[in-house]
Amino acid sequence: MPLLSAKPSYASIDSSCQFSADEVTRKQALRQQSLTDENARQAYSNLLREQGQRLARCREQNWPDEQAIWLRLYPCDVRAGSIDAILDRIVDRGYNSVYLEVFYDSMVLLPANDNPTVWPSVVDIKGQESTDLLAQTIEKGHERGLKVYAWLFSLNFGYLYAQKPENAALLARNGKGQDSTGFVLDQSQAFVDPYNSQARSDYSKLLNSVLKRRPDGVLFDYIRYPRGSGEQSTAAKVKDLWIYGPASRQALLNRALNDKGKFLIDRYLTKGDLSSGDLQEADKKYPDQDEPLWEGQTLTVDGIDRLQNLKLDLWYLSVSHAAQGVIDYLTFISGQVKNQGIQAGAVFFPDGNQTVGATGFDSRLQPWDRFPSNLLWNPMSYAVCNDAACVVAQVQRVVDAAKPETKIIPAIAGQWGRVYNNRPSLEEQTRAIYSKFYPRIRAISHFAFSWQEPEIDKERRFCKRN
Repeated sequence: MPLLSAKPSYASIDSSCQFSADEVTRKQALRQQSLTDENARQAYSNLLREQGQRLARCREQNWPDEQAIWLRLYPCDVRAGSIDAILDRIVDRGYNSVYLEVFYDSMVLLPANDNPTVWPSVVDIKGQESTDLLAQTIEKGHERGLKVYAWLFSLNFGYLYAQKPENAALLARNGKGQDSTGFVLDQSQAFVDPYNSQARSDYSKLLNSVLKRRPDGVLFDYIRYPRGSGEQSTAAKVKDLWIYGPASRQALLNRALNDKGKFLIDRYLTKGDLSSGDLQEADKKYPDQDEPLWEGQTLTVDGIDRLQNLKLDLWYLSVSHAAQGVIDYLTFISGQVKNQGIQAGAVFFPDGNQTVGATGFDSRLQPWDRFPSNLLWNPMSYAVCNDAACVVAQVQRVVDAAKPETKIIPAIAGQWGRVYNNRPSLEEQTRAIYSKFYPRIRAISHFAFSWQEPEIDKERRFCKRN
């Protein structure tokens, strides 16, 4: 089967489901007229419905079945017709799904008058306190036959959140006393401790507000720990791990199965190592307990002594504990979505779970291969090389790990028709994925609207506010 089927009989859409220039111009004119003319408004509405039906038929006949684009809105999008213009452009390009950024950079896409969360609203314009861009986009998207997914940062709560003194105990911390604001110096990342109940409560309140708007799905991004540069991109010692927040540390201590085990876990975390003196102290303190015990203690390596075995076992216990925190957090928040009958998904890096060297790990510790198989898996396949081969390799890694029933929707980055940021065109990447993975993969997403329409994005971001 070719990448794209023969041109449909409705010739105004080409074989990639993009609308013709004449139809784009006609729709633009109707949209402008509809702002002031009732007849034009009705004609515009009828055209949107008709194009939505035609796009649906085209996507049924052409791969991919679902083609999504990532979109961020700005305060300027409160202007009359702005959301309509954006969604029209998305339909014109042949997309039938939108991944709408709802929680990012310490802001939420909720109206100021209906925002029960601890984060400020994206729309901060006086007189627009009741403007609900999330609800509007869902409604207007559905008018065009678009699915609208809410895309949220998850463990990254934002820099402003971290600046509040009352949130200090909620942040993820490593054994060097750092939180992520002192580790990733872009003033946009502040990761919380996934074991912290207050952090979960804050996020749950946000999620409830989003779900009230009934998006078609919810995608969770930043389901991981921070990643530094250079040596800081690898976790090779226990103090590199983000398990030193009070909740995470206590949860790890609770994995001990006897007092001697708890004593040695605590000593290992505190010192970052274990000595023969620590073992002697533990044996003396708890003489009635033969060996220290903790969950998952199965590792015994021949040829090394008791101390080395315990140190190695404690290292893997600590790594597993960190990874389990990510999985438990995702299970908690995705369950909240699925309980509402809405599809949940996870966004992740295909290389975020890699080992480094003999016993090291990528510091993000993103255990996506253990994410629930009933979620939508959205691997961010952003590798850069001379062609699409490295993108295909990243997708292959995910396909190899996923269960047959798991829906995989690769996210690729670039522009139509040209190389951009050293990445092949979207056409080239899309063809490569199709050639390798059809029919296993039936959907794909493109990052991002701002990359494809940089001038439109710039104008929306920096428009004059009244």
